[in-house]
Formats: sequence, C-alpha cells, structure tokens
Amino acid sequence: MKSKILALLGGTLLSASAMAGGYQVNLASQRQIGMGHTGTGIVAGTSSIFFNPGAMSFLRENGVTIGASAIVSKIAYRSTEFTSATANTDNPIGTPFEVYAVYGITEKLKAGLGVYTPFGSTVNWGDEWNGRFGLTQLSLEAAFIQPTLSYQISDKVGVGAGLVIATGGVNLQRQLPLQGPDGTEPGVELDGGANTGFGFNAGIYFQPTEAFSIGIDYRSRIDLQVEGGEVSFSDLPSSASALFQPGTEFSAELPLPSTLTVGVGYRPNDRVTLAVDVSRVGWSAYEKLRFDYTKPVGGRLFSENARNYDDAYIYRIGGEYKSSDALTLRAGVYYDTTPVNNGYLTPETPDANALGLSAGLTYHLSDDFSVDASFLYVNKEERTDPANLSGGVAGTFKSVAYIPGIGLNYKF
Repeated sequence: MKSKILALLGGTLLSASAMAGGYQVNLASQRQIGMGHTGTGIVAGTSSIFFNPGAMSFLRENGVTIGASAIVSKIAYRSTEFTSATANTDNPIGTPFEVYAVYGITEKLKAGLGVYTPFGSTVNWGDEWNGRFGLTQLSLEAAFIQPTLSYQISDKVGVGAGLVIATGGVNLQRQLPLQGPDGTEPGVELDGGANTGFGFNAGIYFQPTEAFSIGIDYRSRIDLQVEGGEVSFSDLPSSASALFQPGTEFSAELPLPSTLTVGVGYRPNDRVTLAVDVSRVGWSAYEKLRFDYTKPVGGRLFSENARNYDDAYIYRIGGEYKSSDALTLRAGVYYDTTPVNNGYLTPETPDANALGLSAGLTYHLSDDFSVDASFLYVNKEERTDPANLSGGVAGTFKSVAYIPGIGLNYKF
C-alpha cells in the first residue's frame, strides 16, 4: 500500500507540464494559427519574434500585436478492465495569449519583445471517476518573456536571437486510496511555483528570390525547477498521520524540450503565400521524474518514475490569399506525433498523434490597424494503454479541442 500511494504522489505533478508541452499548446500567433501554425520560413509579422527572429529584421514598419485564444477541450475515458467505467473531463476554458512589439533601431537592426504562454490549461476529471487516485484536477500556468534583436546582414539574409525567461506554477489534486472519516476518501493537493528558467530562441532567414524563402529556428531546452512546493492532505484517518505529515514540501526539476524547425515559404504572386514547416522536438530529454520531500511521504523521502519520452516531429502546411486590400484568408493543417511511448500514458493530458485543421483571416480597418481571427480544430487519435508503467490509469483515451482566437495589430 505504501508503494502504491507513493507512486501516485510522485508520478503526476510535473509530468503534467511535460504533457502540456507534448500537447504543445502552439498558439503563438492568430495569423499563423490560421496557416497551420507555420511561420519559420516566411516573414510572420511581429510574431517572427517566436517563429524566427532572423525574419524580424525584414519588417519595414514598427508594430504591436495582442492576441488570445479560447481552448475548449474534451477528453473521454473508458476503462479496459471494467467496461462500464467511463468518464469525461469538465474543463474550464483556457485562455493562452501572446503580445509582441517590434521597433526599428536602424533600417537593418530591429528590437523586439514577446510575451507568450506556451503552457497553461486546466484538466478536471472530478472525484468519482475510475482514475481519481491518479488525478482529479490539474491547473498549469506558464509564461515566457523574450527580448529579441535581429539584424539584416544583406538584402537576402537576416539573423536574430532572443533570451527566453520562463516562469510558471502548477496545482494538482487527487484522492488517496484510503478510507477517511465517515467513509470519505482523503485528498492530496500539490501546489508550487517554478523558479525562473532561462533559454534562448535563435533563427536565420534567407530569401534568395522574391518568390522563395527559407528559415531555420532553434528554441533551446529550459530546465524549470520547483522548490518549496507545498504538499497538503485532507480527511486523513489517524492511522495514516505518520505517513502523510503536515508541512511537507517538495522539489523537482523538469526539462522543457528544445525545438528545431526548418520552414520554407513560396509566393507565386503578390496575393498568395504558401508555407511548410517541419519541427523536431527534443522530448528525449525527459527520461524520468524525481520528487524530493522534506518529510517522509508514504514512508520515503523521494519518489522517482520513468518517462522515457522519444523525440517527436510536427509537420505543417498552410497558406494565405489576399482577396482584397482589406481582407486576407488563410487555411492550414498539421500532424503532430506523440513523444509518449506505450506504457507511459497518463490522464493529465493523454497524448496521442494529433491532426490539426485551421482557418483564419485578417481584416484591415485602416492602413495602420487590423484584426486577426483564427479557428483551430485538434483531433487526437484514440489510444489504449492497458499496461501502464508510470503510475497512470489503464484504459482508452480520446481527446479533441476547439480553439477560436482573435488578435489586434497596430503599425506605426
């Protein structure tokens, strides 16, 4: 019993961060969402701060962009052991956002600042489902701040780089497999904020002709550390008080993986832009998850669970059509492969290969002001994992998400 409780406590908290990354929120720009979230091989406006800092030097105007999305996600579960055991999440709407600003110091040197939220959502399974001892609710918040410089070496080549400052926090709740007072099930809550982590985003942009362009972008791995996180318990029976002591704190480290992206852009005429991106995400950095406790939890001062993720690829294609001086239309598609191996599926954000379909538009209200709108539909493959090796819940999971978004752009 002690080892089972310990595995449940130690196997989920920061894996949720990784799964959010594996899920890869990927909502860094409303314009680029409409194009399947491509943008490395083209000049993507102010959001080049994220997609390729090298392309930022090709912007000819100063600009500010503010945007946000609304994530409506659903996850369904069916037990492989008890066919009548099913569950559905009741998730609140997530609201990731992005803010970008670019200013030309000289004609060739540009400075920019980006603030965006690559991780952040809430998963709520409730306290009655079959996997309540693994998870009832998870809330994750994270924000990246990226000051950036970009320089146009020639009329064909631009380079750029930015420092990435990452911070965040997490709250996780679950039930314990014990009987509390009056027959209730005890609960555990883990709450902690991550120390500031640092990384970088660097890119090069090459435009050999008016019609053709190529870009390479690398976003580095960032190690986030949680120290002094609080572990609290509720409705514990007196017989378990020695195993779960009040005032317990935890620490842990999580690698957020690197991403290498190669993108190509093609403009056959002034009205049409096509883009293709291929990304390799370095999820193999996430081999295990270890928690250290200030007081014994389940009789031990640490817990460790294997993750053994693989590197994953994302394939994207998108396009836009300028139908008039005021209106531009967009569409895109991507295929996102999962880094999670069989045996390591967990209920925080059950991961599987995903297909994303998107559409969007920009409408110019004036020469200086425009509005972006986007819609993304994400459909993950149904996935069954009957032999879980990482403290998760055996069963079949199916996930979908509907994500509208809006952005405002101002040039000066």
